[in-house]
Amino acid sequence: MTDLSTQSLDDLSLDEAARPKAPLVPAATDRHRRQGRQLAAIHRQYLMEMAQIGAVLARIEAGDTPPEHLKKIVLSLDMAENFQAFGSLCGRECQILKFHHDIESADMFPRIEASGGGKFREVVAKLKSEHEVVHELIIRLGRAAEVLAEVPSDANFVQAAATFRKLEEVVRSHFGYEETELAEAIGYYLGSI
Repeated sequence: MTDLSTQSLDDLSLDEAARPKAPLVPAATDRHRRQGRQLAAIHRQYLMEMAQIGAVLARIEAGDTPPEHLKKIVLSLDMAENFQAFGSLCGRECQILKFHHDIESADMFPRIEASGGGKFREVVAKLKSEHEVVHELIIRLGRAAEVLAEVPSDANFVQAAATFRKLEEVVRSHFGYEETELAEAIGYYLGSI
């Protein structure tokens, strides 16, 4: 595991140009591909939750409400318990996203690698390294949100918003890569997720 804690927010990236392509699974059928695309449906749930957080940030940025009202706005959303429990904008959803990645890294990826005879090793290694970037951003967002909740200043809001936007950008890119490269393998080797 790489220590990403010292990298600047701008330096936390996925290096999309270095993403290897997954090999084709010649025996995969359309049914396998449909099963493999179930991952995209799971990802859409996470992206919808992130969109709710983004909507709150956009309201504040548009001047609809000052940063000191952030807690009130977040608490008026369905994510109120999440905010209170985890002390972050991301709350429960970020924790679930981390859990989702932990399951992929510990179970799904090794099963695909083993069933595919190691042909997916490079793709899996890249996806795992991207998970590290996502997790670092989740940690940073949690910290930034806690600071903002304690001291709701413009500067703290800008930091939390920048961290959230970076996380959203990285997650969208990561999900797209994972869905594209593993759909056949998930459906064929795992049957579904």
